Amino acid sequence: MANDRWIWDATATLEALGAADVALWFWEPELDRLRLNGASRALGLGPLAPECSSAALRALALPQDRALAEDILHLQEPGTEIAVRLRMRGAGVCIWRGVWLEDGVRAAGVVAPETKFAASDLDGLTGLLDRRSFILRARERLQQPGAHDLVVADLDRLRRLNEALGHERADLVLAALGSRLAAAFPLNALLARIGEDEFAVLTAQTHIPAAETLRAALEQPLRIAGFDIHPTLSVGAVQAQGGAEAQEAAELLRRAELAVESAKSGGRGGAAAYGRGLESDGLSRLALEADLRGAIGRGELVPYYQPIVRLATGALSGFEALVRWRHPRRGLLAPDQFLPACEEMGLMSELGAMMMRQAASQLAAWRINHRAAGELTVAVNLSTGEIDRPDLVSDVEAIRRETGLPPGGLKLEVTEGDVMRDPDRACIVLGELRDAGAALALDDFGTGFSSLSYLTRLPFDTLKIDRYFVRTMATNEGSAKIVSSVVKLGQDLALEVVAEGVENAGMARQLLSLGCDYGQGFGYAPALSPQEAEVYLNESYVDGAAPVKARGSRG
Repeated sequence: MANDRWIWDATATLEALGAADVALWFWEPELDRLRLNGASRALGLGPLAPECSSAALRALALPQDRALAEDILHLQEPGTEIAVRLRMRGAGVCIWRGVWLEDGVRAAGVVAPETKFAASDLDGLTGLLDRRSFILRARERLQQPGAHDLVVADLDRLRRLNEALGHERADLVLAALGSRLAAAFPLNALLARIGEDEFAVLTAQTHIPAAETLRAALEQPLRIAGFDIHPTLSVGAVQAQGGAEAQEAAELLRRAELAVESAKSGGRGGAAAYGRGLESDGLSRLALEADLRGAIGRGELVPYYQPIVRLATGALSGFEALVRWRHPRRGLLAPDQFLPACEEMGLMSELGAMMMRQAASQLAAWRINHRAAGELTVAVNLSTGEIDRPDLVSDVEAIRRETGLPPGGLKLEVTEGDVMRDPDRACIVLGELRDAGAALALDDFGTGFSSLSYLTRLPFDTLKIDRYFVRTMATNEGSAKIVSSVVKLGQDLALEVVAEGVENAGMARQLLSLGCDYGQGFGYAPALSPQEAEVYLNESYVDGAAPVKARGSRG
């Protein structure tokens, strides 16, 4: 019995392939030979079996699909995958999948009816196409003449959503967004989930851009398991002309995703269209990462200070310290240009400790040199996960001893995602930070990821309203309601409320009418160098109030 093992022979293999309606193919370009084994006749490939030339494959394909056949036949680098949906004369639709082998001169794979692959072509969570099948269908669609929009949307801050709600609830959000996407576009549009937090659409151009349709459908509030979620998207778009000269679908998708990355650099809820200028960004990022190593030690990463103003009187209340990179060749770089790389390189803890120490030292110097600055505070953001840094509390204690700042002079801003990842642990650490003399602010409040039941247990002094809702409150009823609700909640819990993204005097008046305590944004000033911030400090006290722009477009 020990030697009774089933040995697969050629006959058994062919019988199994035939029963499964699957054929194996083997392509040798140098010999111009395509070999087929298995269910060739059932697939309508009988005229090609057992072997044929490339011309025979082209001849059997429908005329409109002959260009797609070239994706099977064209010589590629070793390891390159093949996925082609091909319609043949006198047969149904077949999917050809395979790979170019190690030597780079041969390719092999399987061909089967489209129905055999149907289940695996759909994303299991949303029911939309997956990435591979989207490219496959888009390649076929783009053979048709006409103008098309290809749009990719990336759900902002999915990681924070996972941390706050858990993966199962976050998956419910993604599933709901998939359903909304399907309802927003016509049946002939190609819709896909192409990544963990990315959706894609290919549709014929209309008088309403596809990007607008997508955003309008997906950026509506959701209620998941008792949590109010307000999704925002970073959107990239590229236009494509279908027909014989159409661009390769995978290349168009790459361009749309490049536009998404550009949109993200402008902050949450951004949008961008593809342009050739984006192509240099990938190489530029590699050079940036090389420069970033050692930049903290060289003193190139420094705090800049954005004023925080009491809305009722216009009096300067304090500053938020925001990191900038004084790059020796590129000039002053904003956080969005290098913080993602810092995070990937594991530099955030070192950066956070530096920001706390320098910001606190600067505030202490202002307090000594300017009697009017005695009540000012400085706020520093804790990066994702920094609340769990073992020496965080001892650092705060040491900084206060070294600078002589009174309790509450240094304020630490913590995101909802960090708190909700482990609320019980966060409660302990925040309590220790409060005992160490730090004031505490809950940053970006209003994104809907947190549970209000925890808010009453946590020792926060301040709620900060996310700038997205402040920017859009004049045009979006939902945003206006969120701002009003957060202000009311702050009043009920005796917490100060700071609105980010105040762009102009009109916004400041609207926030003040709602009862908001403080504002910050470009309407008052951008993040300022220490020297500029000191000038601003002096001018605001001489004038009795911080100036606010009558109009503005940045926050």
